[in-house]
Amino acid sequence: MIDFFEICPEGPAYKLAWQAISDRFPCIANLAGCPQEPEYHAEGDVWIHTRMVCEAMLADPAWRAAPRFDQVRMFTAALTHDIGKPACTREEEGRITSRGHSMLGAKMLRTLLWEQGMPFFEREALVNLVRFHQFPFYLAEREDAERTVIHISGLTRCDWLQQLATADINGRISDHVARALDNIELFQLTAEELGCREKAYPFIDPVTRYYYMRGKWHQTDYPAPIQHRGWVTLLAGLPGSGKDHWIQQHGENRPVVSLDRLRRAMGVKPDKHQGRVIQAAKEEAKTYLGEGRDFIWNATNITRSMRDKLYNLFHRYNYAVHLVYIEAPSPKTLDQQNRNREHVVPSAVLAKMRNKLEIPDPAECQRVSFVVCGD
Repeated sequence: MIDFFEICPEGPAYKLAWQAISDRFPCIANLAGCPQEPEYHAEGDVWIHTRMVCEAMLADPAWRAAPRFDQVRMFTAALTHDIGKPACTREEEGRITSRGHSMLGAKMLRTLLWEQGMPFFEREALVNLVRFHQFPFYLAEREDAERTVIHISGLTRCDWLQQLATADINGRISDHVARALDNIELFQLTAEELGCREKAYPFIDPVTRYYYMRGKWHQTDYPAPIQHRGWVTLLAGLPGSGKDHWIQQHGENRPVVSLDRLRRAMGVKPDKHQGRVIQAAKEEAKTYLGEGRDFIWNATNITRSMRDKLYNLFHRYNYAVHLVYIEAPSPKTLDQQNRNREHVVPSAVLAKMRNKLEIPDPAECQRVSFVVCGD
């Protein structure tokens, strides 16, 4: 387990023990020898670049003046911002590309921080720094620049992202540095003008945010005038995370479409094809949708594609969706809660599901809540 507090240097020397870091942490050691496109990284491989980015972060006066926890957060982001590159790097038409490394790196960092038990919202703010670390470079090229900045502000702080992006650019050798720094400044100015540089953009309500982010409503300070026939509460989370417990506490006697219940009734094992189970669940849900009744859909729903299919179904009936994502505070707690279930999910199946897990976006449906359930 990486202890980022331990390896983050302190003043007055701010000395980095690079060999010790490389020796102890495989995901960092793997950066050595990973090539980069010389046009954007004439300094060399990803390990050289990462060291330069960390040195640039430590030299930032704002970083040195920050509280210790903020220093560790930003150092961690700098150290891990490219950990997804070794798995994504390939050559295409004579050029080196690492397309997708930001998303993969964010997923890898999330696993590391979850294992450490970092509080959910602190973890996700840090993870999303890695996920979006390239966005400020190209903001001027986007037609939806303001919407993009607003979206990012709901996931992490734009001033932190600006600081990381600046260190990322200063930690390289490239003819594109000056242009990228100009774009980062544009990102900063846009966030300041929108009032979301240090906080999430202040939508009047989550439903308005949802329709604004999809381009279906263009005012952020006036509620979207959309009437829904009802609400579906869609649960999401790994087996053992606490979804059934949440229903016991907050279900309010609403009917529940439970894929676990249907799976057992139909004799379908968790590691087998689930098509029949899902179809049966949809037919049950259509009954409630047709009657205009609020209800709960209880299943893992761990990927965005799974959730999107359900959103499409519910929206056809003019229903709004309240997504409740439920998570155990650590992998150890999740495994324990899974073992304590009446119907235990095999460890191999649970491990595959962990690898597929996609944390919901706060604006992917009309309302999204995040719950950490467990000791």
